[in-house]
Amino acid sequence: MASPSYKHFLVSTPLPNVAHVQINRPAKLNAYHEEMWIEMKTVFDTLSLSPDIRAIIFSGAGDKAFTAGLDVQAASQQGVLKQQEGAADVARVAVGIKRHVQEFQDCVSSIEKCEKPVICVLHGFSFGLAIDMSSCADIRICTKDVKLAVKEVDIGLAADIGTLTRLPKIVGNHSWIKDVCLSARVFGAEEAYRVGFVSQVLENKEKAVETALKMAELLASKSPVAVQGTKELLNHARDHTVASSLRYTGVWNSAAIQTEDVTKAMLSGIKKTKPRFEKL
Repeated sequence: MASPSYKHFLVSTPLPNVAHVQINRPAKLNAYHEEMWIEMKTVFDTLSLSPDIRAIIFSGAGDKAFTAGLDVQAASQQGVLKQQEGAADVARVAVGIKRHVQEFQDCVSSIEKCEKPVICVLHGFSFGLAIDMSSCADIRICTKDVKLAVKEVDIGLAADIGTLTRLPKIVGNHSWIKDVCLSARVFGAEEAYRVGFVSQVLENKEKAVETALKMAELLASKSPVAVQGTKELLNHARDHTVASSLRYTGVWNSAAIQTEDVTKAMLSGIKKTKPRFEKL
């Protein structure tokens, strides 16, 4: 399958049914400006609907950074605050800022809303926006030398693109969350693993991507009805009560359980064969 070409992202299919998305601005430590996060939404929305893709790896090009976060220089020159400069009416300025933040949030949330499981590989500098985006991923792994930070307080604001919403639901230690979010201090792989932010720590980026590829290959070999349904139901359970999630699961599976994939999977287990599942 030929991958579409993007200005700020490299998208490839290194294995059947597996996409690899790389942030492609290594000379600037993969720092984001507005055009990039808008394009990122297009990338993930496209992969979400592609019947040829069943699992996605998300990483940063180059050796130095997954992403250093927001390109502060670009934001100061072209960002929403610059655009609102000189405006007199506070309410109108606030509406403009709110709309901008909502658009930014929606772009980052496209990773979470993507129907396919997303495996995020964190390496090198992984600051600010890196935490927002990786918190949207389904699985996070990192390199031994990763440098992570919730950096927003160091540029004078509370993180507003998703970290403060999602991180407490990923990591149960609220003291630790407030420690890193209030201080903007840098923390490493051992600490990220200890608190449960990442599930694996690898020696270097090459080994981390290799591990992600094996993981994605395994996920892509399974029923897409089952995998995509599991992601949907786990995300729903995170945000709702047990009773609500049980009800939603029942409704979801009243349709999904009728798939031929159930029969194929069961028969393959009995016959010790490898099942082949149709596109979804």
